[in-house]
Amino acid sequence: MDKAVIQALARAAGLDKALADFPDDVYTAAAQAMDNAGAVKVPTDPTAEPWPPMKAGEGL
Repeated sequence: MDKAVIQALARAAGLDKALADFPDDVYTAAAQAMDNAGAVKVPTDPTAEPWPPMKAGEGL
């Protein structure tokens, strides 16, 4: 991904300070996100929850 695109996305996400103080970390995080984007499974049913609903009092 182009550094200009990463910078624009970081600024749009409110990461101006991180971009100014730790630009290499921002670039590395963007590269890792792009490398793993294909591993994220988006539900085909828009009403489906990606994990079971949380219920108070159940478990332990």
